[in-house]
Amino acid sequence: MNAELIFIYDTHCPWSYATSALVEEIANAFPDMKLNLWHCGYFQGDQAVDESQIKNVEADSNIRFTQNYKKALPNEPDSTMAANLTAWANNKANHQAIELIKTIQKAHFENGLSMDSKAELSDIATQLKMSPPAKVFKNDMFSKDAEFIIQDIFDLQEVIGTQSIPALLLAFDDNLVLLNHNLYLTEPSAIVEAVKLELKA
Repeated sequence: MNAELIFIYDTHCPWSYATSALVEEIANAFPDMKLNLWHCGYFQGDQAVDESQIKNVEADSNIRFTQNYKKALPNEPDSTMAANLTAWANNKANHQAIELIKTIQKAHFENGLSMDSKAELSDIATQLKMSPPAKVFKNDMFSKDAEFIIQDIFDLQEVIGTQSIPALLLAFDDNLVLLNHNLYLTEPSAIVEAVKLELKA
């Protein structure tokens, strides 16, 4: 299949957490589709997540946040190290990248862990039997892999005319389609039919 899915997200973004289920549904329905899982590094310890945002995500999706996560609100997450680790996985272990993102999100949004330390993220990598290089475990700067992805995101955002995250894009032949993920947050499996329709158009 000559089609690719581009998922622009942040591991620590509640809306990205809700949208990850859609990515998984598409990946399962189209196993030959190339996945570009691009962490945008939005949260760098200077953007707050508060209870009102969480309530909005819960109202518009089938996601329910745990008390382990909610009791830490409001907070200012830092996803820099997660961006480095997921960028490495996207480039060097793409077949495990979705599972890595899901595991980081589960630890953060369900278990209430900050997921911004070498100890937490290296534990995840070990759990998934991944062997990332030491350079990804930096929380004060983006790795080269992460920087390249962030630049690709900037370039693509100019094309699609929005910097909003998360974003789901379907690229096939000479087409680039921005999928309206908001329509499917309460029923993630429904996005599969939407993708099929786009590919037939």
